[in-house]
Amino acid sequence: MILPTHIVASGGIITNGENKILLVKNPRKGWEYPGGIIEPGETLPQGLIREIREETGVNVQVVNVVGIYSNTKKKKGYNGVKEVPTIVTIDFICKYISGDLRTSEESVEVKWFTKEEALKIVNPKQQLRFRRALNYKSGFSCLGFQVNSSNEIEVHEEYLFDR
Repeated sequence: MILPTHIVASGGIITNGENKILLVKNPRKGWEYPGGIIEPGETLPQGLIREIREETGVNVQVVNVVGIYSNTKKKKGYNGVKEVPTIVTIDFICKYISGDLRTSEESVEVKWFTKEEALKIVNPKQQLRFRRALNYKSGFSCLGFQVNSSNEIEVHEEYLFDR
């Protein structure tokens, strides 16, 4: 028997006292909200806090879960990896606590944006998740999707959970 393999990642929509959103410019993917792969031994919030600090230089408080997203399509690998397995990403709302913005190997630019500005520039592959997080009221969504050959998201399963 072969056990299924998934990458587990988390993403954070970070707001500050001015109700601005923190985005990072990934050298390969353009503007996106910070996050990344959870490392062994980390909880989801711990991994997200670490990823945000590494990519942006800021410390955050994880406030709430927004959604669970399953990208069910494997894709061609890079940097010596032959194939990237399916990815499960859990998105959270985060609040800025402290720290000065700085870049990293994963972020060539880090900047605060208004909600409207952020919606115009965020990576198209994150748009659906990003819009849901920005419009968050309560509960969370669980979504299964694939990115097609035209780089469009095709949703094939969706659940909405109220609290």
